[in-house]
Amino acid sequence: MLGEYRITGRGASEIAASVERGVADGSLEPGHPLPPLRELAGDLGVNPNTVAAAYRTLRERGIIETAGRRGSRIRARPVSTARGAIRVDAPPGVRDVSHGNPDPALLPPLADVLAAAARRQRRVPELGLYSGPTVEPEFARLARAALDADGVPPGPIAVTSGSLDAVERVLAAHLRPGDRVAVEDPGWGSLLDLVPALGLRPVAVAVDDEGPLPDAAARALAGGARAIVVTDRAQNPTGGAVGPARARELREVLRGFPRTLLIEDDHGHGIVDLPLHPLAGTTDHWALVRSTAKAYGPDLRTAVLTGDETTVDRVTGRQFVGPGWVSRLLQSAVARLWAEHAIDPAAVAGAYGERRDALITALGRRGVAAHGRSGMNVWVPVGDETGTVARLLHAGWAASPGARFRISAPPGIRLTVSGLTGAEIDALADAVTGAMEPARRSYG
Repeated sequence: MLGEYRITGRGASEIAASVERGVADGSLEPGHPLPPLRELAGDLGVNPNTVAAAYRTLRERGIIETAGRRGSRIRARPVSTARGAIRVDAPPGVRDVSHGNPDPALLPPLADVLAAAARRQRRVPELGLYSGPTVEPEFARLARAALDADGVPPGPIAVTSGSLDAVERVLAAHLRPGDRVAVEDPGWGSLLDLVPALGLRPVAVAVDDEGPLPDAAARALAGGARAIVVTDRAQNPTGGAVGPARARELREVLRGFPRTLLIEDDHGHGIVDLPLHPLAGTTDHWALVRSTAKAYGPDLRTAVLTGDETTVDRVTGRQFVGPGWVSRLLQSAVARLWAEHAIDPAAVAGAYGERRDALITALGRRGVAAHGRSGMNVWVPVGDETGTVARLLHAGWAASPGARFRISAPPGIRLTVSGLTGAEIDALADAVTGAMEPARRSYG
C-alpha cells in the first residue's frame, strides 16, 4: 500500500511525524492510501488507539483525510507541501511574471526612516527594551485615523507581522480544530495552506470581479462555516474588489449569521484607487487587517489589526506570551512613512492599473478573457492549466499555476504585472494566446 516507504514509531506523535516526513520528501504522494488502523498497529506492535490518535493528529494538521469505509489517505494538497511549491521557477533568460511582488521602483526608500527610528530609540532607551509599549502611540494614532476615514468601525489597534500572521492569530483566538472556514476560491494560496495547517476545514466560496458571491457565502455559512475571510480589494489572484452593491449584499448575508467570525484582508490599502466598503461590525466578532507589504515593502513585516474588543484582546494576550510584540523600531519607521506621505497611493495605483488594464485589453483584442479590477495581478481562465504554463515557459515567460490558488474553481493562471514595461505587454499577450491555442482548438 505504501510502496517502499515504511511508517515507523511507537507513540502517536512519532507515527504522525513519520507520515509527515514521507509527505515532505515525496515518498507519500497526494491521494496515497494509508494502512487501516489495525493493520498498521499490528505492523508497529502498538495499540490501535495509538494509531487512531496519530491519524487524528494528521487530520487536524491537514495532512490526511478520512473517507469513511474507504479509509484514510494523504490529502490532495497536504499542508506539508505548501502551495508555494506549486510554481514554475524561471530559468535564466525567462521573464518571471509569477512572483506576486510589488515593483521595487514604487516602494519608498527605508534608510532615512529606519535611521530616524533608531535615533529616537537612542534618545528614549526604554522604547527598545522589554518594558516599552507593544504598539507605538504614533503608529496607532495614524492607523486609526486612516481606518476612520474609510468607515471602519471603532476598535483597538494591534500590530502583527503581516496579514497572514494576523489572520492566523484571529482564527486561533476563536476556532478549534475541525471548525469550518469559508475562504475565497480562487483565493490567496498562503491562506489556503494556513487553514488546514490549523486543523480547520476550508469551505470554498466562489468569487467574481466584485468579490465573494453572496449566494455562495450564504451556503457556506448555512453549512456550518464558523468564520469567513474576505479580501476587500486587490484580491489575490483575481484582482477583484468589493464594490458598494456587493458589500450591501454580503452584509445582508452576514446579518443572518451574527455569530460568524468575519476577517477582512485589506492588503491593497495604499496600492488601489478604489474605495473601501468594509463589512466590519456586521457580526459579533470581526477583524480587519492592513499590511504594509505591498505599498511600503514586504520586509517591513508590519500589519495593522483592528476588530471588536474581545477579538483584539485575545490576539494581543496570546501574542504577549509568544513573540511579545512587533519591533517598535519598525512600527516607528512605518509611522514616519505614513506621516511623511512617503508614497502617493494614487500614483502607485495608477501605475499598477495602467499595466494591468493594458494587459487585459491586449488579451481581449486577441480573444482571451482576463480579470483584474485592482492590484497587481491578472487572472486568466484557461482550459489546460498545466499545458498553458509549460508552453508559456517555453516561450520565455514564467506564469503562476492556478493550482496554487484553487480549491474547486476552474483552472487559470496568474500574471503579475508589477514588473512589466509597456513594451512587454503585447509580447506577453501574444505568448499567453499562443500557449492557450492548443486547448482552445480542442474545445472549439
